[in-house]
Amino acid sequence: MSATAAEPAAAARPRTTLGRLERPALMGVLVREIINFSSFWKSSVFSSTVEPTIYLLAFGFGFGSLVSHVAGYDYVEFVGTGTVATAVLFSSVFSAMFGSFVKYQFQRTYDAILAAPVDTEELVTAESLWIAARAGVFGCAPLLVAMAFGLDPSWGMLLVPFIGFLTGYGWACFGIFIAARLNSIDHFSYVTSTVVTPMFLTAGTFFPISGLPEWAQVLAQFNPLYHCVQLVRGAAFGFQGWVDVYHVAALVVFAVAMWRLAIHYMGKKLID
Repeated sequence: MSATAAEPAAAARPRTTLGRLERPALMGVLVREIINFSSFWKSSVFSSTVEPTIYLLAFGFGFGSLVSHVAGYDYVEFVGTGTVATAVLFSSVFSAMFGSFVKYQFQRTYDAILAAPVDTEELVTAESLWIAARAGVFGCAPLLVAMAFGLDPSWGMLLVPFIGFLTGYGWACFGIFIAARLNSIDHFSYVTSTVVTPMFLTAGTFFPISGLPEWAQVLAQFNPLYHCVQLVRGAAFGFQGWVDVYHVAALVVFAVAMWRLAIHYMGKKLID
């Protein structure tokens, strides 16, 4: 094969990394996502905010009629701050898992994007940033509902979108990682049942983890949602100093680890 014939073939292959992230490439992917989001934003906003709000109303007023206070908080306030993490989780991990799988497996969107001067690292990063930004906004919905039912607003709540963004970025990368690892969209139910649901239920959203067995309390420290819940409650009721730094550090470690795994396995998937 001649050199001129080999050049187009080489250019068609997705580049795994450029060694650094380029802003024009990131912006190109982000702008595409924003434009595309304008065609389905109503259904996305509805599904991402209504379901956590239903959890808030059901648990807050259902159990709230039986248990008035938990861990020193009014139960509606306790659940209202906790379901922020639920909204962040639902709006990030599922969007990333199903969206990424459809884009590379059926629509071949990623192949088209990688034909431009964009590599896998920039693609995954931009996709995760966009999903995280949405998750940070959607996560505020349960908080606003809780305010309508008695939760006192505080200046610290202005940090909730940033807490949701950091948490959502980690879960978005996790979703892309899962989409790259599994070969069938039907297999996502295994991840939902064995990973997402247990983490959702043991994050301290609906009850304090102090009521769990000691081994479960230890495992909760490895649950990113638990750290998100604690930070949101800190924003609403007052931070606790270095403990909150620990929660932020845990979310950063989770986000970075999932980011690198998502880039690695999505790169392998697109090359194959």
